[in-house]
Amino acid sequence: MKGKTVKATLRHFRMSPRRVREIADIVRGKGAEEARNILEFTGRKSAVAMKKLLDSALANAENNHNMDPDALYIKSVYVDEGPSWKRFIPRAQGRAARIIKRTSHITIELDEIKD
Repeated sequence: MKGKTVKATLRHFRMSPRRVREIADIVRGKGAEEARNILEFTGRKSAVAMKKLLDSALANAENNHNMDPDALYIKSVYVDEGPSWKRFIPRAQGRAARIIKRTSHITIELDEIKD
């Protein structure tokens, strides 16, 4: 299937989008196997999650769309902001401060290299 992109999505990942985008910028546009190696040896929590997501996208391409996993590259990676958890922490003199725990939605799209 030429021109068909394959998607995989991770929703409600418990990390701020800014931190995840740092890793997404590294692998965007790379070949799937090269990106997988980069993510495997990057010591970040977001890299572990993104590697699992890339493996899922590769499995989707191979099993659902009969694509060759060696001819795939990362067409796009984007990280959107998910819902935030609002929490409070006690402060001095009876006050409370808000803590916002951010989440991310990560999407990877793969495509075949055109020969």
